[in-house]
Amino acid sequence: MRVPATSANLGPGFDALGLALTLYDDVVLRVAESGLLVDIAGEGADELRRDRRNLVVKAVNRMFAELGGQPRGLEVVCANRIPQARGLGSSAAAVVAGLYAARGVVVGGPERLDDDHLLRIAVELEGHPDNVAACLYGGLSLAWQDTTGPQHVALDVTAELEPVAFVPATRGSTSKARRMLPETVPHADAAHTAGRAALLVEAMARRPELLLPATEDRLHQSYRADAMPRSAKLVEKLRAAGIPAVMSGAGPTVLALTTQDNAEAAAGLAGTTFDVQRLGIDREGARVLPVDA
Repeated sequence: MRVPATSANLGPGFDALGLALTLYDDVVLRVAESGLLVDIAGEGADELRRDRRNLVVKAVNRMFAELGGQPRGLEVVCANRIPQARGLGSSAAAVVAGLYAARGVVVGGPERLDDDHLLRIAVELEGHPDNVAACLYGGLSLAWQDTTGPQHVALDVTAELEPVAFVPATRGSTSKARRMLPETVPHADAAHTAGRAALLVEAMARRPELLLPATEDRLHQSYRADAMPRSAKLVEKLRAAGIPAVMSGAGPTVLALTTQDNAEAAAGLAGTTFDVQRLGIDREGARVLPVDA
């Protein structure tokens, strides 16, 4: 099966907006006679665990527990292209992949447990809904939680958008980035960011010329800048050139929400410090593919 990378926040949409991108991890799950075999290629191959504490395996076992029963053995093969700990939703992708794959090998699994129920389990494992909703459903998602659990709405995205990701060699930590945020922010900053988040929905759907003001944020990016100074400087450089740029999730990847006309110009501003990837928007989300795909 295949799951897309995601970029959360998109500037002012803190902990709410997530965008699925055309960069993928593939996972193959097979029921075996006994034991556990985990094979990993690509991103994280030298460091990710190959036992029951692997995040994909945790999600697989969580889904089996939900549906009842546990196979005697499992083979999990991961081909990872999403960079680890860079703000591109690698952990959300692992969670969604494990849950989705395990549901698929259970007889009647998709009928017994729909995607909305799968989302609730994914949020339980991931801790917040923005990345997992975008990964599961594709496109642009607005996600939140209420007394009934996690919810999401699919939002329109213009076909003109061509995101560019600037991925540094250095890693980030979501938990560390959250600890850098203040307990309170000035009311004026909260009001400003709320207005920009509302504008961002319109800009993403129909008015890409408004993306530069729509991606202004005063809630989180400036407080995290000291932890990723090169990424913060690139965001400033791109925005000074008129290119809507934000920190992807908790960073340190920078995402430029460019149109097809200026994607090449944006890519040329990064220098040699970042791996520049021109991406599209994944509109399908998690899906099962033939094994030979």
